[in-house]
Amino acid sequence: MRQLVLIASDDLIAGLLNRNGLKRGNGNCWTRERVTSTRSSYRIPVFKPAEDGIEPWLNLSNAAQILKIAPKTLRLAAEAGEIEAIHPLSDGSWIFARTELITTAAQSIAERTRQNPIYPTGSHPNQQSLFSSTT
Repeated sequence: MRQLVLIASDDLIAGLLNRNGLKRGNGNCWTRERVTSTRSSYRIPVFKPAEDGIEPWLNLSNAAQILKIAPKTLRLAAEAGEIEAIHPLSDGSWIFARTELITTAAQSIAERTRQNPIYPTGSHPNQQSLFSSTT
């Protein structure tokens, strides 16, 4: 929970904990109120979006968007240990520090992705449309 509050509200945390099959005492599911109560008991601060809009912690999608690469590419790099990330739940969010995204390791991943001729970004110019025109 200490890691999840870096990027998520109590509602979202409750959903993530439930999706991972984690229960609270007596087998109870998580609710926003139960997350709030647990946070209060352990003095875990509430998630509060940055006033300037520049979040210090990012989820996988937002981090990938900053690096201009696909989320799957970034996730695979994190799983391989090429970039530092937090993954507190097996079926949950990846968490990246914004400062980690400006390191040479992160820039190397992004550059390598853009230079890879086997898996170019975007569709091939000769690719035909799957759907016929309805006009």
